[in-house]
Amino acid sequence: MKITLLGTGTSQGIPVIGCNCEACLSEDRRDDRLRSGVLVQSDGVNILIDTGPDLRQQLLGVPIRHLNAVLYTHEHNDHVAGLDDIRPFNFIQRIDMPFYGLQRVLDNIERRFSYVFEKNPYPGAPRASLHAIHSGESFQVENLNITPIEVMHGTLPILGYRFGDFAFITDASLISEENKELLKGTKVMVLSALQREDHHSHFTLQEAIDLIQELKIEKGYLTHISHRMGKTIEWEKDLPENIFPSFDGLELVI
Repeated sequence: MKITLLGTGTSQGIPVIGCNCEACLSEDRRDDRLRSGVLVQSDGVNILIDTGPDLRQQLLGVPIRHLNAVLYTHEHNDHVAGLDDIRPFNFIQRIDMPFYGLQRVLDNIERRFSYVFEKNPYPGAPRASLHAIHSGESFQVENLNITPIEVMHGTLPILGYRFGDFAFITDASLISEENKELLKGTKVMVLSALQREDHHSHFTLQEAIDLIQELKIEKGYLTHISHRMGKTIEWEKDLPENIFPSFDGLELVI
């Protein structure tokens, strides 16, 4: 299985428009962060997690010609706004692209992108089919088994995803003990860590480190990084030896 982190930034990305902080002015390419996106590839199956506003730019850097499905973590703009850019796969594959997510999230997408779901959509519109999923209930995309796992984004329930030995969790601020059980045994985890300071709806750097250590994850990679974290070369010094900063384009082979 190969995991490509297409985007590792927050809703504003890095650099942030109009900002002159050290992270935003950094010449370290690891500090240039697009909005969240992940590509999971296994035995010819390609699965995208979220369709953020930078999706076209992200996928131009990845040599793929087909997608099997899109999984959604939640409905916030930085995770869905690039939905229209799945159209090239519609044209190449001539299929309705399967979208998986919580029913609430799918309902939101159907409202926001109503032109996709009209009875007689205009020629060239994206084509999609909607599939509601539930935390803890595994499902298959081709030969790939996927387990959605509920995490809390402030007061909003959202989904992380586990693919065998790999788990991806973004925008989380709390995971229940019950759902931590679904993550035990994971060898590699990509987990959000917004900034050092407390935040009402995101793990801090220390909270993310603590969770990775609590779950005994072999290798942890931190994502959804804010410019408030500072330059990667500085904050990576504080990480345990099995936890690493992620960056756009990072490939993990599991």
